[in-house]
Amino acid sequence: MTEKDKNTNKPSLHRGAAHASPYPVSRLSPGFDLVDLAREIEQADNMINTTSHAKLRLIADQMLRLKEQARTILQETRQNQTLHRAQCQFRKIPGKTYHLYSRSNGELYFSMLSPEDWKHQPTDSFQGSYTLQADMSWKAIDDTEDEMKNLDGLLDSL
Repeated sequence: MTEKDKNTNKPSLHRGAAHASPYPVSRLSPGFDLVDLAREIEQADNMINTTSHAKLRLIADQMLRLKEQARTILQETRQNQTLHRAQCQFRKIPGKTYHLYSRSNGELYFSMLSPEDWKHQPTDSFQGSYTLQADMSWKAIDDTEDEMKNLDGLLDSL
């Protein structure tokens, strides 16, 4: 901790102000021995370990959230691909709503006719209504209606 005299390789005495000394210079100064040094190192280690653990826990939580977001994106991608592969006899236009049906053989197809248009007796099994978004993804009508209700609730609470 002290500087060494360059010629003699002996520790040199501190020549600056007493408050800047790297060691106690007054007999009234508290003693500082190896036990105190070990205690100080242990406290520092405990604090560093606690801080590191908290930072790593935060990163782990972020990784879990990112993993869940990735899973959601992949599910949405698969659903959008399935919907785009459904049979369709017309040109799909973003912003329009289309109704998905399933034939008895499991084949999916889009129709412009809703179950109400069929007087609630469509010839095939109704699977849901979807709106084609501008980014060519599909949005289920139920999801859109739920979002609108949530937005209305938020606006009413203001």
